[in-house]
Amino acid sequence: MPPLNSRPPTRHHASASTSSLSSAPGPPSSSGEQSESAAPTTSSAKREDDDNEDVGKLDLGLLRDLARRGLTDLLDEVPGAKTLVIDPSLAGPLGLVTDVSLLKNHGIDKMFYLESGPPLVCSTKHIVYLCRPTVAWMRVIADQINAHVAQTPAPSHTYTLLLTPRRTSLCDRLLSDLGVLGHLAIREYRLEFIPLEDDVLSLESDGVYKEVNLDGDETAVFASARAIMTLQRAYGLIPRIVGKGDAAKRLSTMLLRLRAESLLTDPTSPALRTPSHSIDTMIVIERASDMVTPMCTQLTYEGLVDEVFGLKNSHAEVPASLLSPAPTAPPSAATASTTAPAAEKKKKHLFSAANDPLFKDIRDANFGAVAGLLHKRALRVSEDYEGRHKAKTVAQIREFVGKLGGLQNEHQSLRLHTGLSELITPVTRSDEFNRALEIQQNLIASVDTTIQQSGIEELINQQAPLPLVLRLLVLASLTSGGIKPKNLDNFKREILQAYGYEQLPMLVALSSLNLLVKATPARAPYSTLRKSFRLIVDDVDEHDPNDISYVYSGYAPLSIRLVQAVAQKSAILAPPTTVLPSIDARKDEEKPRKKKPRAHAIVGWKGFEEPLKLIPGEAFDDVQTVEEGLDKRAFVSFDNS
Repeated sequence: MPPLNSRPPTRHHASASTSSLSSAPGPPSSSGEQSESAAPTTSSAKREDDDNEDVGKLDLGLLRDLARRGLTDLLDEVPGAKTLVIDPSLAGPLGLVTDVSLLKNHGIDKMFYLESGPPLVCSTKHIVYLCRPTVAWMRVIADQINAHVAQTPAPSHTYTLLLTPRRTSLCDRLLSDLGVLGHLAIREYRLEFIPLEDDVLSLESDGVYKEVNLDGDETAVFASARAIMTLQRAYGLIPRIVGKGDAAKRLSTMLLRLRAESLLTDPTSPALRTPSHSIDTMIVIERASDMVTPMCTQLTYEGLVDEVFGLKNSHAEVPASLLSPAPTAPPSAATASTTAPAAEKKKKHLFSAANDPLFKDIRDANFGAVAGLLHKRALRVSEDYEGRHKAKTVAQIREFVGKLGGLQNEHQSLRLHTGLSELITPVTRSDEFNRALEIQQNLIASVDTTIQQSGIEELINQQAPLPLVLRLLVLASLTSGGIKPKNLDNFKREILQAYGYEQLPMLVALSSLNLLVKATPARAPYSTLRKSFRLIVDDVDEHDPNDISYVYSGYAPLSIRLVQAVAQKSAILAPPTTVLPSIDARKDEEKPRKKKPRAHAIVGWKGFEEPLKLIPGEAFDDVQTVEEGLDKRAFVSFDNS
């Protein structure tokens, strides 16, 4: 079952290979000045909130530049024109750091996807393979090279293999056994953290949860540690690492080892000896610490785009008509699009706040509030278009023409998102969607568990999509401490009969991961966690939220609450309060604004030691020092049982 990425404002991701960067305010420095990340003070509440969003942000463009330059430098090592053969799973991530025109400028004449089958036919002398270090791809590459060598006359190709994120001895041995190691010049291309937004980094690596937790493959942990080392070289030593989970602890330990090895080769490295001025703490939350959240239906605009269209590498396939140039007429305040035909061709579109300000404004809004936001934007754009009638003088006409390009782009964006909303709305109004959502919300609130399981059984009988059924079934198991043995066996039997016996390995895997298990008297931690971390919030204002629970219409993701337990304890211990407006604001009859939780100086897990014991995996609070590397501030070991 594919992982789901939830994108609330705190930029929480379900993928274990994704990081969110923020800097919590620290205590005053010894000179008496506030730290750089301290929240500013201003008379305007709105200005204060807006300014606070930019406090402590890093310029992540540096990491994109490193990834781009690393690739072009490797390509430049191969002289002349060359053919690039790329692992299909890397096409999306590479598209976020480079483009076709840049590759052509560095000698790429043609590009092909790496795949098994007939030998590659190309006109260039040089062939460059770019792929992940897997056994399957090594065999495909060896087959292609051996097929070329066997031809008469053999083509005079040269072969370069770029392995990302690292070269492995296993690949070298396999290529040697297959008789092609001597034909290849092998290089390592370190494609690590990719900036998805100005505050989100991702390794963009699929299947990490399965690899680490089911297959026992620690490659992703090592890749994450190396990526964080690159981050430290760019922005300075991260002074403190707070985390939860056994894999998270292994990541911290591996980070210590990599830093020690780097200091052996470069003892005076300023980046690894100078504490960062931009990052004061890294919080590492293992995905396995919160498997309830990815089983829930995402209810933000971007979340539902993901649920309905599927977001991958920040791209989704959407109806092509929504991406065509908008009509010249100004948009209507009621609607800016018409529903696309069901059989229409699809086209990939990049969903990014960097090139779409409207998407930035609505991506994290609960879907129930999106229609109102789009209506307001359509009104404003329509009014701006009407400004052409007011332009009388040459200067006024020139001013309007100068704004016309921006208006057209905004019109096109409005048309796209209104059209997508119209396509999503029938899904959210369907009986199946609402029945599943009702079951989900009752399960996470621990309401009538037996009735909810009967509802899941009805969905199976109706042959609802299997991913939907499995998410609800896993949710029932996680929130109830397992499912009664008789009921669980019945569920498995019905799934195999309804969806085919080829689903048996998946059911076995879910059981191995403790996601679908039989109930035992000792296994029911969710109810306590729900209360201790205030996971259920009743009074959610989806239009003006002040708590992360709005993302799931009343459920606060445990992984986010774990971050808040370290950096925003007040968000858990007490509900956010309502702050009256200033005297001047009351004169203007403004509504009271809701106070949002603020970050505070990091004090670790203090105050949450007991509920943390109910979550599998180790909790730790480590401090990296200039002199000693990693000094244990606090060490707590939890039993996984």
